[in-house]
Amino acid sequence: MPDGISDESEDVVGVLTERIEACFDMGMDQLKAAVAAAPTANPDATDVVKWHGLLVEAQSVLERAEDDLLAALQTQPSEIDDPTMGLAHRVNAAVTARDGRAMVVRWLLDPDAPGKKDLAAQRLARLRPRTGPAVQTSAPHRPAGTAAPASAWRPARTAR
Repeated sequence: MPDGISDESEDVVGVLTERIEACFDMGMDQLKAAVAAAPTANPDATDVVKWHGLLVEAQSVLERAEDDLLAALQTQPSEIDDPTMGLAHRVNAAVTARDGRAMVVRWLLDPDAPGKKDLAAQRLARLRPRTGPAVQTSAPHRPAGTAAPASAWRPARTAR
């Protein structure tokens, strides 16, 4: 932006975009197209593309909030009124959202980040979308004459 307020924040998106492109050895448009064509082929790429999109969206929201605040400040006398203070709070919230999303993208790009190689990573992997049903939807096939395991559900016996 020409006002200079968000030059640094735009660099956050640019730097992370460059890191993503280097990590996957392709441009963002190519990566987005590859993920759209085969979203389950590389879950890491799918996650990065999703969070990068959220980061870009948050940056756009921040820029609009900054523009609104600047416009309001230019019309203010020496004291700031409540609506303008509300705009300042909106900018702060937008910065927080953008920075949080940037942190997620950084974490996704760092193979040695805390939680990627331990129990937390296993739990996170379980949260990824499944490609099939979560539970078995048909009875397991057993060869004829094979007894059901002791833990299998059995109908209750009727009293005699």
